[in-house]
Amino acid sequence: MDGTVLVADDDRTIRTVLTQALTRAGCKVHATSSLTTLMRWVAEGRGDVVISDVVMPDGNGLEMLPKIAQDRPGMPVIVISAQNTIMTAIKAAEAEAYDYLPKPFDLPDLMKRTARALASCSKRTGQTGREEHERPDDLPLIGQTAAMQALYRVVAKVMNADLPVLITGESGTGKSLIARAIHDFSDRRSLPFVTVSPADLVDLDGPARIMARAKGGTIVLDEVADLDDAAQGRVVRMMDMPADSRPRFMATIQARQPRPGEMRDDLYYRLGGAVIDVPSLRERVDDIPLLAMHFLQKSENDGAPARRVSDTALAMMRTYSWPGNVRQLENAVRHMGLTARTDEISREEVAAVLGNQPAAAPVLGPGDPERLASSVAQHLQRYFDLHGEMLPPAGLYLRILREVELPLIEIALDATGGNQAKCADLLGINRNTLRKKITDLDIRVTRRRKLM
Repeated sequence: MDGTVLVADDDRTIRTVLTQALTRAGCKVHATSSLTTLMRWVAEGRGDVVISDVVMPDGNGLEMLPKIAQDRPGMPVIVISAQNTIMTAIKAAEAEAYDYLPKPFDLPDLMKRTARALASCSKRTGQTGREEHERPDDLPLIGQTAAMQALYRVVAKVMNADLPVLITGESGTGKSLIARAIHDFSDRRSLPFVTVSPADLVDLDGPARIMARAKGGTIVLDEVADLDDAAQGRVVRMMDMPADSRPRFMATIQARQPRPGEMRDDLYYRLGGAVIDVPSLRERVDDIPLLAMHFLQKSENDGAPARRVSDTALAMMRTYSWPGNVRQLENAVRHMGLTARTDEISREEVAAVLGNQPAAAPVLGPGDPERLASSVAQHLQRYFDLHGEMLPPAGLYLRILREVELPLIEIALDATGGNQAKCADLLGINRNTLRKKITDLDIRVTRRRKLM
């Protein structure tokens, strides 16, 4: 799904569940417990689809439908209500709601109806809501892998918790986007979002100016390790300053654990109320096809030719180390989209672009036999850590084997030109076993001459 959904419900659990589900599906979401806020967003031109409860603290959702239709003709509104009576459904129909679901609703069913509403909106306007272009430099919060699902759950838990947050992760993973998402989906969303740079803390009056700008909203220390010791000391004093409306503090840093001398201990202890580690792209390679498709669509919306990525090209992209993470992937995909000779980006074209990228380290290479094992260990440890005190869903052993098995067989088939006999021999398994795995894993096999 692609578009922006406005969610209005006075039940925080429902807002959180819908925000998580719609974000995972690729949507942007703005959620509120106020009809007044919802109507302001609609009047400002935000959003493509509305999902609204009927009974709200400041009004009736059904009574707002004519005003929405007036401000935004044709905007789909999906009504959800715990008033499970025939009259509610009739009133929703009379008010020309796009759809109506009683509570408790089936989440997959609501997602399908939302997708249809977004599709109808896209066909009618030929474009998504204007918010797609409000922050063009943001990395997309997109991903269906277990690592991203775990990240979404952690973000949902800390959104409205009154705790400082330290967001860790490599460059290009989207740490600043996570900070922005926490603010935008929290109860402070209507308050200022202030990003602090070293220049803001060069003098003693800096903290007071920052607090005045924040007005009880959110203060983000971007790459906090870049602040010198004096600036970090001012941040400590700022966090301890008394204020009528205390802001929420967040910080980003390119390390899971600050190195000695990188961050003052007193600052680390104040910021470490909740620590969120954003996974690298290497740890969620199954999201690469989804991200690549997103970036190609983004380029097409900007006037570039329509492109797609071949299966063999995607297989190569999955084995690359991506030291620049999602930001590097975006730049590489956009470059391929512009220079591709045909509508389909080939493996050779991917190799040509990635060959010029820095630190193109293979997952497993000669002279480094433990690299794969250590990478897997780090991935699994992070996966368990993201679940906190809870265990991951049952069936982990087979899921991990499948994640390793799929790219291994795809790459081996590509290396042998699609010759299954040679591939089985290369892998050291029976040919019938290989055939069964190809079927079970839904692997597309293309025969071609292998040039040696």
